[in-house]
Amino acid sequence: MHIESSIQIAATDGYPLGATLFYADDSPHPERLAIVNCATGVKAVYYARYARFLADHGYLALTWDYRGIGASRPASLRGFKAGKFDWGSKDFEGVLQWAANNFPDSEIHVVGHSIGGVMPGYAASCWRIDRLLAVGAQYAYWRDYAQAVRRRMFLKWHVAMPLLSKLLGYFPGRALGWLEDLPAGVACEWAFRRARLEHPEPARADHFALLGCPTLAYTISDDPFGTPAAVTRLLDYYVNSKRTLVSLTPHDLHLKQIGHFAFFHDRFRGSLWPETLQWLTTGIHRRRILGEWPSARIVNEEAEDLEDAA
Repeated sequence: MHIESSIQIAATDGYPLGATLFYADDSPHPERLAIVNCATGVKAVYYARYARFLADHGYLALTWDYRGIGASRPASLRGFKAGKFDWGSKDFEGVLQWAANNFPDSEIHVVGHSIGGVMPGYAASCWRIDRLLAVGAQYAYWRDYAQAVRRRMFLKWHVAMPLLSKLLGYFPGRALGWLEDLPAGVACEWAFRRARLEHPEPARADHFALLGCPTLAYTISDDPFGTPAAVTRLLDYYVNSKRTLVSLTPHDLHLKQIGHFAFFHDRFRGSLWPETLQWLTTGIHRRRILGEWPSARIVNEEAEDLEDAA
């Protein structure tokens, strides 16, 4: 039996965020709590099936919407002030504090899809996270898009999107069939993203080094956003996390395509989802490794120990 409870969580500036808790009726005080961070322009409800799967396996799972999206959307987005940095530094930080305060004895695991894998680095309390699973996680620097579709994606997301946002005061993604509507600030932050997160505000990268937990990141071969270059660019910021980048192809699952969004579709309940659960609970994965990076903090500590011994 599942229990699903709609709640509100306050961001650090008091903005109310719509969220849903998923759990089995016999686990009100779970050993592990999973926070699912959405992709840009995707409602939290899309991840409900994956959250139920986690609840079936003993988790308390939490899905939630960024300000301006889904259950956290105001009556009108025209002129609504919000950016992706707000999503991390205020919204995710508020969710993380809520989880730690209400379930102090639970491990906190974060599943971040696309921009959802960036959110921990914007949050001052990311040191509380015990595991980070990232799927297609990157911050949409256009030169990292898949080369075959880079020009088309640049025109769509870096020309058309900011122009429409400037004209209308928000981005009408739903009317165009391009994901959900977005606050203009979110759309422009995406459209004018540079190669480094420090530009134009260096302080935006301040908290990434606080993440000290293991991180497993998936790159999917037919994902035009989450290419190996894009995911690696993000992982380079989590310097004190032990990071593993693994690859997945549609052929691995006898499919023609997976892309950027399908990972959390119910058809992967018997394949991809169990392997994510295995890694979250045991640290074991089955995918081909493209790259591994140790925690700089641990490397430095080991070096200091060797110096002391000498």
